[in-house]
Amino acid sequence: MASSTTRPDIPHLAEEDGVARRLLDSSATLSYDPQTEVDWDTPLDEDFHGTSPEWSTLFGTAYWAELTDAQRKELTRQEAASVAGTGIWFEMILQQMILRDIYAKDPSDETVQWALTEIADECRHSIMFARGAKKLRAPAYQPRRVARELGRAFKTLAFGEAAYAAILVAEEVLDVMQRDWMRDQRVVPFVRTINNIHVVEESRHMKFARDETRKRLAKAGWLRRQINAFVIAVASYVIVTSMVNKKVYAHAGLDEKRALAEAQANEHHKSMLRSSCAGLMEFLASARLLTRPALVFYKRAHLI
Repeated sequence: MASSTTRPDIPHLAEEDGVARRLLDSSATLSYDPQTEVDWDTPLDEDFHGTSPEWSTLFGTAYWAELTDAQRKELTRQEAASVAGTGIWFEMILQQMILRDIYAKDPSDETVQWALTEIADECRHSIMFARGAKKLRAPAYQPRRVARELGRAFKTLAFGEAAYAAILVAEEVLDVMQRDWMRDQRVVPFVRTINNIHVVEESRHMKFARDETRKRLAKAGWLRRQINAFVIAVASYVIVTSMVNKKVYAHAGLDEKRALAEAQANEHHKSMLRSSCAGLMEFLASARLLTRPALVFYKRAHLI
């Protein structure tokens, strides 16, 4: 079984040409089958959290201080399931964008083969997240309807650097969270394993998204950068603000109205989000995608 607390060594991925070939080689030597790697049979142990407590939207608030240990654990399990639901939603968007990007291209090309490999990874991840959320005894959380409709438009219209940079945003934010969760002995073991699998395999996806974003932007003019910077920022805002469904509080037995108000004002959680995005913002800045209009949305999402 994949270790829940340590990240396997990943072959070094250099910056020169041949990224797709190295990613294919890495995938061949270091990939997991969640059907057999995750312990699906052991009943849920309610003595564990679903995420590191520090990542809870209520951690550090007055309401958190009032909760019993059991309530805190149930809340983090519901929040973990919500993040999984958002992950499934965006992975479906991702798969469609990549398929559209490689449609009618030469399937013998290694970049196309890597893209198909990434889609296969995302299919397994979506099933893994769905089974994990069910085992956490959570409903099928989905983003609010306006986010789903915006996602429908984005997956249809986004192309090039806008598509790949948005993919990168979603994966980078999840990556930092899940690196904490997979090492945290307070988190239920099967969730740690899920996070470990996702972190290892998504590291390749992020490498590909960064490389594609750079390549697509190489000859982009001022106007194209301005438009794409804005689109990426809006997509980022929708993704990040959809991570935790407001219904998690009621399902955890809390006062939804009070919990939502305290979560929205929680400076600790905002700080955690900003710290998780430091590397991402550095990359976007290097790609000249942190325009003034874009910064408005990143700040509203507490990513900067």
